[in-house]
Amino acid sequence: MHKTKSFLARMGLPEGDLYDLPTSEKRFDDGAQYRFEVPGIQGPGAMAALLEAVDKTGVPIHRITQTKGVMTLLDSEITRMVDMAGARGIELVLSIGPRATTDTSASVNTPEGMRMGYRLRGQDQVLRAVEEVHRGVCLGVMSYLVYDEGSLWLMDEMRKAGELPEGVRFKVSAHTGHGNPCAARMLTQIGANSFNPVRDIQLQMLAAIRAAVDIPLDVHTENPASTGGFIRHYEVPEMIRVAAPIYLKTGGSVAKTHSWDSTDADAVKRIKQVQLVQRVIDSYCPDAVTHPPARG
Repeated sequence: MHKTKSFLARMGLPEGDLYDLPTSEKRFDDGAQYRFEVPGIQGPGAMAALLEAVDKTGVPIHRITQTKGVMTLLDSEITRMVDMAGARGIELVLSIGPRATTDTSASVNTPEGMRMGYRLRGQDQVLRAVEEVHRGVCLGVMSYLVYDEGSLWLMDEMRKAGELPEGVRFKVSAHTGHGNPCAARMLTQIGANSFNPVRDIQLQMLAAIRAAVDIPLDVHTENPASTGGFIRHYEVPEMIRVAAPIYLKTGGSVAKTHSWDSTDADAVKRIKQVQLVQRVIDSYCPDAVTHPPARG
């Protein structure tokens, strides 16, 4: 393996997983090591309930992710979500589609077809995904959850060419199934602004990914039952130390599945999960740095 390891090193990539768990010195632009992301907030009603719970608890929420897709929201619903996020300085991320689970093919619903994840089949679906971004941008949304590497590459090229605004940001979903430093490097080269590795990524693997890229890593602190249901709260201090800058993706255990249509009550439960993670941080790594979002 020596020749391959040597080549990886020349590429600026780790030679293997980093079992010594080195401390990351990388940070967000404001100097923070970690931020909180709450996924699965599918519409303005649940978002309003979530933000009301934020006001009551005082926990800092930096990013809210909607996972059912731009195409499932009315213009008026998107505008309400944009207004609520903007007033609080929270990043609103909408997912784009159509995607494999809503395509006319049944392949994704078969045991072998599940391997395609949410990727796009055919150029027409790529065009439609781009239209979802154009629509969202017109309504004030500047961050998007991406499930398909080809569409990510295309939209990055459009961003470079001025066909999409320079400030548009793309977050790569865990549903693309990436979990190693080489994949992380590739994703940054085709336009990723943040990257969610597979949900069960271990600390030594996470440390190796951090060594390969500078973009924020989006890491699940817990998961819906459909993707394992595991809760990793006690690992969070080490996640922050080895993987900063990191979004702690929290609240997933409230849902039974990905794209769970969170009720108002579910949204409040997700904030409780953030409080539980914050307790672990305060107890075991109280010097870890975050900042509240800058209100609009």
